[in-house]
Order: sequence, then structure tokens, then C-alpha cells
Amino acid sequence: MKLQRFALALAGAGLLVAAAVSAPAAATGQADPMPYFPEQTAQPLSAKAAAAEPCLSAVGVPTVAGTMQEIAATPATPPRSVTYQSFPFVSTRADATWYFATNASQTQYFYYGLLLQAGNLYRHTTYIPADETKPPVPTFKKVGSGWTSFKSIATSNYSVAQPRHAYLYGLNTNGSLYRYQIVGTGFRALGPLPGFRGFRAMTVISETATYDTLLMTTNAGALYTVHIPIAAGAKPVLKLIRTGGWAPYESLVAQSCGTRGGTLLVAVDHNTQSAYQFAMSHANGRATAVTSYGKIPGVFNGVTHVSLTTHYDQLFGE
Repeated sequence: MKLQRFALALAGAGLLVAAAVSAPAAATGQADPMPYFPEQTAQPLSAKAAAAEPCLSAVGVPTVAGTMQEIAATPATPPRSVTYQSFPFVSTRADATWYFATNASQTQYFYYGLLLQAGNLYRHTTYIPADETKPPVPTFKKVGSGWTSFKSIATSNYSVAQPRHAYLYGLNTNGSLYRYQIVGTGFRALGPLPGFRGFRAMTVISETATYDTLLMTTNAGALYTVHIPIAAGAKPVLKLIRTGGWAPYESLVAQSCGTRGGTLLVAVDHNTQSAYQFAMSHANGRATAVTSYGKIPGVFNGVTHVSLTTHYDQLFGE
């Protein structure tokens, strides 16, 4: 991932900079002179230039040992990849998308996102030092408890137009999908969506003014889109993409690719610590085209695997 694409000087991007810090037990590790993220100190590019760059899967790998690193994969047969230096983070059991942002003066760059540790929900803000030989500095704030029964989380972030929205989705062992509206630093519960027993992995592939779309797999290996309208009381619409073949994958990482609503997808088999790259056309049930590029070089040993994107990059895969 080229961080120069993500250094967008947009008002409000520094929302989480002043978050209070309440850290879980932090991992320790030694700094390495290699960059932790590529080109992290480069000057920002324009949105037009960024859009012209080739599609890329930027995958975050948070581990049970309490480290984090990026593996960047470009589509080819087989895919090409670069693994960047790991850095001390914290032991987690579930993680959501990491969003890159900057404060208004572009003097501080950071990632932010949500994670689960035991039964607690935390927000992290991970600061990127100007000196690329120094590791990123993660900070943590506990924002909720009672998450023991949740096995996976995902977030959406529609930021490019009004009405803006951000949601947290939690897949519960009771077979329901829970949705929470993220309002500033708080959360408003919108209730459970039943009918998700037997579902396994999930990621967001669309964020629009009127709906979000999740991509989800089942224990039996089916692949579905879950279209969730923003309107209060609206019911999710599930569409089957494939009936089987996706059972080995415990993590899904999606990023937009192309102007027609394509998605570059990474699916990770935790048992073998292996990842595979796919391209999906704009999602349309069984008519969705899925192209396999094969196994990505690298060791994908995360407890989950997450998208490394920006606060203002939008997904439009359905």
C-alpha cells in the first residue's frame, strides 16, 4: 500500500487524534530499520492521480502474539506481493477495517479502527512517525463491553457525501447480525438482524448513501451478499453468489477496483496461513463473475485479516 495515496488533507480527518488512551496489555518488540508501511512520509497525491494507480490488496495482519503488519498484493497469475515489517500492536481476537487519515494541518498521520479483546470493544488510533525507521505507535480506548459472544466485526464508512454514515456490524454466535450506528465516539444499537446462523466470515463491499453491502461466507462454503438498507426497519436482502468452495476461508478482505464497481478480494485460510486473491465483478447474485488469481506469497498468520484503506475511500462492489 502506498501511504501517499492516503494522505488526504480533508477537514475532520483528525477526529480521533485527541481520543483518550486506555490501553490493553501491549505487546513488546524491537524496532527494525525497514519501513513499517511503504512511502509513509511521501507527499500526498491528488485524488485523480490516486485513482489512476493499479488495483491493490492492502491486507493488515494482526496476530495473537500482538503484532501488526501489511502484506500488499497486486493481481497477476500468480499474485505478486510485498510483506512489510511488523510492529508491536496488541493481542486481539477480531478486528475491523483500518482507516488512514490525517489532521487538518497534515502534521500527523494515523490509522484508526475497532477491535475486540476478550469481551471488550476497543478503538485504536495508531500514529505513523515521520521517521520511517521508527515503528507506528498504537493507542487504545475501551468503548464497550459485553462482546464475548461476537465472533466477527466489520465497519462501513460512507464519507463522500450527505447523508454520511458509519456502522459497526457484529456477527453473534446466537445467529444474529447486530448493527450499531457510529456517532462521533459513541454507538447507537439498532437491534439484531436474525437469520445468520451458520455464517462465518464477513467484510463490507459497498458503502452508499442508502445501503451497505456485506460479503459473507457460510460454514458450508457458500458465498453471499447481504444488502442492508440504511432506512430504519428495512430488512436485509441476501443473494447467493456461489453455492460452495469458500469453506476454508476464515477471513475476507475487500477493496474497490475499477470504475464499474469491481472488488479485489483476498480470502484467507487460517489453518494453512495462506491467502488467495480474487476479482469480482459488480455483485449481482449468481451472475457475479469471480476470477481467481491464486495463492498470494507470504504468511498470513493473523487472528483476522483487515483492509488497510482510507477514511475517504468508498466501496461500491454492489
